[in-house]
Amino acid sequence: MTVGQISSVADRSGSTATTGGARAADRPRTSMTARRHRAFYMFTSPWIIGFLLLTIAPMAYALWLSFTTFDGISPHWRYVGLGNYRELFSDAQTWDALGRTGLFAVTSVPLSIIAGLGLAVLVNRPLRARGLFRTLLYLPAVVPPVGAGIAFKQLFDQNSGATNGVLNIFGIDAIGWLADPYARYVLLMTVLWAAGNIMIISLAGLQDVPRELHEAARIDGASAWRTFRSITVPLLSPVLLFQTVTGVIASVQSIMPLLLAPDGTPQGITAIPQSNYLYMMHVFAEYFAFGRYGYASALLWVLFVLILVVTGLIFRATSGAVFYNVDPEAKK
Repeated sequence: MTVGQISSVADRSGSTATTGGARAADRPRTSMTARRHRAFYMFTSPWIIGFLLLTIAPMAYALWLSFTTFDGISPHWRYVGLGNYRELFSDAQTWDALGRTGLFAVTSVPLSIIAGLGLAVLVNRPLRARGLFRTLLYLPAVVPPVGAGIAFKQLFDQNSGATNGVLNIFGIDAIGWLADPYARYVLLMTVLWAAGNIMIISLAGLQDVPRELHEAARIDGASAWRTFRSITVPLLSPVLLFQTVTGVIASVQSIMPLLLAPDGTPQGITAIPQSNYLYMMHVFAEYFAFGRYGYASALLWVLFVLILVVTGLIFRATSGAVFYNVDPEAKK
């Protein structure tokens, strides 16, 4: 064998060894990636299964029901196509309930955000027993809605409520708080009473604002209000956007009017004051009072689409007013 042949054989064996080494090096990396993927799907599988069974499946079933006259009991139902949706858009009661829901959202969401932000600014100051105040202000947010509804119902009861008891001390006649036209104000009070949840989120956002910016504004002679308006609020804009979107979704899905109703049961939906007869109350009435499962399912799907549209409009309208505190290098 010549010297050239020996070098050629050595080159081939070296390249083969190199290729084998590269493949051996890639094999553990591929195995590690596969293990990470399996671990990811294993840990997220409970949520995925729950999402499919408890969210996607009921939504699909409700979509199918919206094209039928099913009443939840009788096996005699029929397919009506878009009949429920045509009835929905021509139903004056549906539009009235939707209008009241929009008014409630426009009123309650800004008030709750302002109240929560005000409380966050208050408890963010260096006060004594600050932790105690934070806890006390947050406690109403962890009270279940059913408990809160019962408490407010007893508090504002016309005959035995503590509110009218205090008014009677000053010679003021008892007021029917849970009837029109005062019922809407009681509903707003229940929303503001639970503003501690918004307070905690706003407080986290306030503590993320760099102190150097406040110190620089103070050195430049800016007032406290100007600093809050020009520095704090813009840096809190992502938090405020989150609270606005979640607040709108929660307000249109509120069931608190049902808990404040005189009866307080699904059968007592028709006794809800007209000012508190929101869209979800109309859905509850169609489901439980009238047994129109198909029509109520159509109402829910229309509400779902409206929530998507309103959320998209909010994001689009605030796209130029939300400032994210991100390092420019992180975007590259």
